[in-house]
Amino acid sequence: EGCVIEIQYFFNSGKQTLKIFDGNDAVKRNQFRLISVPRIAKNEEVVEAALRAYYINDDQQEYELQTFTQQALLSDDIINRNNAAEDSNSGSVFRESVPEAWIIRAKPKDEEVIRIYPAWLKVGMAYVSLRVDKGSTTQTVIKEVLPLLGKQTECLQNFRLVEVLMGSKQVQRMVLDNQELILNRLKDIRKTSIRQMNQTRFYIVENSKSVVRVNLFVGGLPPQLSSEEYTNILTDELTIKTNVVSVSHVYQAQGAVVLEISCFSEAERIYMLVKDTTVNDKPLNAVMIPEVVASKIPQNCCPLLVFVNPKSGGLKGRDLLYSFRKLLNPHQVFELTNGGPLPGFHTFSKVPSFRVLVCGGDGTVGWVLGALEEIRHKLVCSEPSVAILPLGTGNDLGRVLRWGAGYSGEDPYSILISVDEADDVLMDRWTILLDAEEPAEGAENGIAEPEPPKIVQMNNYCGLGIDAELSLDFHHAREEEPGKFNSRFHNKGVYVKVGLQKISHTRNLHKDIKLQVDQHEVELPSIEGLIFINIPSWGSGADLWGSESDNRFEKPRIDDGLLEVVGVTGVVHMGQVQGGFRSGIRIAQGSYFRVTLLKPIPVQVDGEPWIQAPGQIIISAAGPKVHMLKKSKQKQKK
Repeated sequence: EGCVIEIQYFFNSGKQTLKIFDGNDAVKRNQFRLISVPRIAKNEEVVEAALRAYYINDDQQEYELQTFTQQALLSDDIINRNNAAEDSNSGSVFRESVPEAWIIRAKPKDEEVIRIYPAWLKVGMAYVSLRVDKGSTTQTVIKEVLPLLGKQTECLQNFRLVEVLMGSKQVQRMVLDNQELILNRLKDIRKTSIRQMNQTRFYIVENSKSVVRVNLFVGGLPPQLSSEEYTNILTDELTIKTNVVSVSHVYQAQGAVVLEISCFSEAERIYMLVKDTTVNDKPLNAVMIPEVVASKIPQNCCPLLVFVNPKSGGLKGRDLLYSFRKLLNPHQVFELTNGGPLPGFHTFSKVPSFRVLVCGGDGTVGWVLGALEEIRHKLVCSEPSVAILPLGTGNDLGRVLRWGAGYSGEDPYSILISVDEADDVLMDRWTILLDAEEPAEGAENGIAEPEPPKIVQMNNYCGLGIDAELSLDFHHAREEEPGKFNSRFHNKGVYVKVGLQKISHTRNLHKDIKLQVDQHEVELPSIEGLIFINIPSWGSGADLWGSESDNRFEKPRIDDGLLEVVGVTGVVHMGQVQGGFRSGIRIAQGSYFRVTLLKPIPVQVDGEPWIQAPGQIIISAAGPKVHMLKKSKQKQKK
């Protein structure tokens, strides 16, 4: 009976929902997760559900649950659920009332095995395992680890043991004192947060006699300024000390600089201050940049640069960020919401050969490819190959490259293996010039100046008319209630809803635009939407061009330097295409396009919609083809 908990109510209920905290930090922040357990449940079942809520795959026998009361906030006097005596006062907690919440704790251990990672590159050995007990200190761990890493002749004083916490937003480092008891340190970490323990690594680091040098990326500055002008802005806004701070790199087009700082306290002050600083009403952002010593990378080594958009795929993006920082060096995994792709590309700018993994939707992939195009001339490896882990709604590019319709919880390690075994393929990218000849709709009295010409890049497709109109309605719905758009299923439901609302509308797009392909005028059939496609997947996997052979056109490929032009007659036709019952209307195939808009028309490029004023749209090939990674059909190597 001691291993079964019976929860009694005044009403009959088969399930009970419990709050679970993963440590003292979660209690202070009141951040908990909910689990649902049967009314009568074994201890092991509840512990297992609690661990599962925090994505912890450890043996549940190593953990226990403790009741959480108000007194627990002020002291450590927390009732131990597993060890509560049956005839003690705490026993009544399980039979007469339900505790408000529980804290999951790691059981104390007399000894355990920890992993120690070398802070230098050691090909073929990621870490060494070491057994520690109550008497093990930082110094004894260093003494035992050095021979295992081939450093037996080295002096102990030349090495430090560093604790590294790989959080979602930043990587924190702390040097452990030589006399610190390792088991006590592990106990303190787990008491703070058992999840934090899973995100913590221990590195053995060789003492460096090099001077202090911190590299800080600062973005959000006005573009197209000189190094001196950026220095003046930072001096005015951040009161930087020019005797210890200098601008080492300038990215004028992006409005970003890299600061080299020779004082830790000054680096910390600037980093914290940047977060609360705006220039021209635009907030600045800051990212600490690690220094990659390219000369120490072996010739045959091709590191992976990982970009994760944590806003994509619900919570999956955030979980992948944790996982990849554990599996790889955390400094090679970048969060795109913090500074965008540029900090990552700058970090790898001297690496002779590397690959890129983008975790996000098609929009995120386009963002990274656009940044790569802008900074390519500053990279030693100017054409890195790019793989995709699809987290968005449509994921059309991910489908074409065999990465799937969307991430569904696959093991992150197997994903890294797939990237390593993927095949290199080329893909066309396209430049779209938008030149409005009349003021945008809504200009007061028509006096406003026409919109200045702008250029956008296209990877997947560009749509005019009904296709873009649906994207625009979806975009507006997401802006109004962004919290609801956190799953592919819900997003597609909204697309269906806005589509149904447009069925009865009639548009004559063919009368509102003119099309020229490779200098030749093309007569348009009666259509409501015109779509230029670069890849054989549109609208979440539909084949808009179709597979039927046609002597008028070449068979489409993603690297043939050609775009296919397709028409749709309305929402019903689009639905039939997405259902696989019909194809679009094949109109043309070419490499240079001019579209004349006679009135304001909805336009979308790779899912980003807007209303384009009357004028010209010119589509042409965008420089060199980009190298992409296509998932191999072969089974993974063991």
